[in-house]
Formats: sequence, structure tokens, C-alpha cells
Amino acid sequence: MKQNTTIILALTVLLSTSYGCAIDKGMQYDENMQTLTIKAIYPDGFESYAREGVKIKIEEINNGNSYSAQTDSTGKASVILSDGIYRVLVSDRHEEFFFNGTADNIRLVNGDMELSINLIRSKTGTILIKEIYCGGCLRSPQEGEYQFDKYIILHNNSPQTQYLDSLCFGSLDPYNSQGTNVWVDNDENTGASIYQDFSPIIQAVWQFGGNGSSFPIEPGEDAVIAVCGAIDHASQYPLSVNLNKPGYFVCYNSTYFPNTLYHPAPGDNISPDRYLNVVIKTGVANAYPLSIFSPAIVIFKAEGTTIQDFVKDPLNVVQKPGSKYDYVVKIPMEWIIDGVEVFYGGSSKNTKRLSPEIDAGYVTQSDIYLGHTLFRHTDEQASEISGYEILMDTNNSSTDFYERTQQSLHE
Repeated sequence: MKQNTTIILALTVLLSTSYGCAIDKGMQYDENMQTLTIKAIYPDGFESYAREGVKIKIEEINNGNSYSAQTDSTGKASVILSDGIYRVLVSDRHEEFFFNGTADNIRLVNGDMELSINLIRSKTGTILIKEIYCGGCLRSPQEGEYQFDKYIILHNNSPQTQYLDSLCFGSLDPYNSQGTNVWVDNDENTGASIYQDFSPIIQAVWQFGGNGSSFPIEPGEDAVIAVCGAIDHASQYPLSVNLNKPGYFVCYNSTYFPNTLYHPAPGDNISPDRYLNVVIKTGVANAYPLSIFSPAIVIFKAEGTTIQDFVKDPLNVVQKPGSKYDYVVKIPMEWIIDGVEVFYGGSSKNTKRLSPEIDAGYVTQSDIYLGHTLFRHTDEQASEISGYEILMDTNNSSTDFYERTQQSLHE
């Protein structure tokens, strides 16, 4: 084992199916135990921010075991783990700056390993994704399951009025976190993920209309987007929600997505100017296929051009490798305002699609058809000081989000 001056943390490591124990250097362990040394690398100009006590989360991908660690004053931490494939997440905060880094699919099998994780600096956002409801509910008191009531809530987390006009929304390929991701490469030595400099938006780009100031959203206010069916779903299925309310927006375009099961005509309380526009459709589905299990969702605005002009360039809309019909829009990272990665709790094959620059972690949806929703934590202290609701925004959904047992719009 390599001799390093590090902090060895008491971690519960499973040695058999029947019991576990804490491992440290003074204990005997079998040859299948390895030391993983993690070094957090801060961006240029921020090297002095390295400090003791930075949080590190280590997950064994195949069985879901999770361990925590903290760095020493040099930005390092060492842990002793059994052979396996791991995901490592590092998160740190310095005043208004957040530093996040992720390494996925780390193969710890051939001896001790030293792993450097580059941290990405980010600031808190203005418009945030507050809630994602995509998993559906039961049709109770009828039999069966229901998934045609998906919605997303956006929130103004800033002290200034923001405008939804020209804001875009989309989800990444692959649709599910368990799907094959052709856009992320792996380091040959460690297996760590190497991300592209764009986010591959699949099937469609949706956009708010308006003239630039048509849809203001005040500090602490929310905006609801009915992804499927701006109707009162709860009138027939009490465990669902009413999405036919004044002020709500809807993803609705009967030309591109004519499947009325997913996209019925919006209710009478939905103003036509609140129908989101389809900027481009890149697939062949007759309904917008937002994953019921585990979407990766982003909101963004074009910079230096319009999204309409951007998608006209064939270099920006490319065919998905290995697919006959699917194309993706290559949205630049710097355009993205917020993004949330969702993992499915019923699978051990989850892999990240969003770069740590957008979301260093993920929120897990335990299962579908439970009426559960994925909800962002409130920063209670900041909200009390500011006088309006401020949500957690560390660019790490593992910290910022939780699974709520009922939709926030349920009445």
C-alpha cells in the first residue's frame, strides 16, 4: 500500500453479506481491499481555496453502498475500499462560489489508485428548476397506473425580476439514466467520465414565447409547465393534479406531437400565448417522450444568436451515433441556466449525462407510479434574510433535491 500523509476516515465497508466493520490502516484486511486517494483540483486562480473538511461522497455503483470522506488541508483524502466500480462526488462552497466535481465508473480493482478530480466553479443561478414530477401515480380508485400528468416548476431565485421570454427547455440523450450514453467517453486508466462541451438535447427543443417582457417572474415566484396535459387530471384520478389553472404554461403542439393521450387540448384556463413553441423536432415520436424513470432536464437561453438560427446550422444538429432516426441539438454549456440529473432507484446501471459543470450530483426517484416528485430544498436562512423563498443551489442535485412523497400541486 502506498505511504501517504492523509486522513484515513472511519468508513463502513461491507466484508460479507452478514456483517460490516470500520477499516483503518491498523487492521488486517484481505487482498481485495484497495486504497483510493482522492485529490480535489481547484480551477486556475483558485488553488488557494483547497482546505481541510471538503465533503467527498463515494458510491459503489453495483450495490448502492455509500461512503463519506473529507479532505485534509492539502485537498486529499484516502479511503480503503473493496474491489468495485465507484462514483466519486466532491462539493465545496466559498461564499458565493461553488466548486463541484464528479468522477464516474472508477474501476478500483488492480491495486491502490490516486484519483484527481477537477472541480468546476459556478455561481448560484437566477431561474432554477424547483420541481420535476414525471413518475406518475395510480389511477385509484380505479385500477392501473397513470403517467400523463407530468409537470415541471421553475423558480426565480434572484432578487430581481426575471423574464421567461425566449427561455428554452429540453431533456438530454439518453432519455433514461440507465441508457447507453454515446456522448460520454471514459478515461482508459481510471474509467472516469469525460464529457463533451455541449449538452445533447433529444427529440425537441421547447421555447417560451413573448416579446422580451411578456412573462415576468418576480423574486421567489414560480412558473408551472405542464409537460403532458394542461387539464384537470385530478378530477378523474384523485392522486393526480390539476394542471388547468390560469398562469400555467404547457408543452403543446398538435402538429409535431398529435398523440392526444399525452397531449390533449389544453383546458379553458390556459391562455394560448402560454403554449410553448417547438423550435425543432429531432425525432419521430408522436408524443414528447420525457422519461418517466429518470430524465436529465435543462433550461437555457441562446447567447449571441437566436435558437432558431442556431438550429439551422447542420453542425449544431447531429445524428446520434448508432441511431437511424434520432438527432440531437448540441447546446453549448455556457447557455445552460440550470439542469437536474435524475437517477432511477430501481437500477444499478445509472450513469450521469449532465457534466459536473451543470450538475455534479443527481436526485434519485425510488420508483414510478407512486405520486412522488423531485423537489428542491429551501434555504431557510437565506429566505428569512431576503424576505422571499430562496432555494438551495449548489449545482449538485445530491444536496439540493430530495424525493417528496406527494406532488406539490396536489390538492
